Amino acid sequence: MTGTEAIRASLVNLLPDLRAYARFLHRDASRADDLVQETVLRALAASAQFQPGTSPKAWLFTIQRNTFLQRTRAARREDLAMRRHADGAAPPVQAHGAEISDLAAMLWTLPPSLREALLLVGAQELSHEEAAAICGVPAGTMRARVSRARAQLARAYVAEDT
Repeated sequence: MTGTEAIRASLVNLLPDLRAYARFLHRDASRADDLVQETVLRALAASAQFQPGTSPKAWLFTIQRNTFLQRTRAARREDLAMRRHADGAAPPVQAHGAEISDLAAMLWTLPPSLREALLLVGAQELSHEEAAAICGVPAGTMRARVSRARAQLARAYVAEDT
């Protein structure tokens, strides 16, 4: 049986599981149904890549999770762009404006991945390579995250003083 045949044969039986997982991710029935539909479309388009003998459920859940994460990132970028437009291009770290009074408060305004990178490299004094291994990302990604975190903190500090 080819990968395409295996996925097609498994898909109908796994739809309830896909829907349950999508509801866990979205907590909204219509958005969950959209996610399941997009997952099925992507799975069918990539079904030749499925390796017979592996778990179709795990393969489909991976596609669904990745689709959810891509959608979430896109929604955040869109939301940020809309807020910047509405606020006259205010940097995202100004979420608390003048209320940010110390470094600890500023750290919590950072996205979790940037905050984690800065804490591992800065506070825990790990190398970029060690921090990257902990987070499961390339060392270059860790360097970029640390750099972005420092830049956002610097902008927040300057904004606080004005």
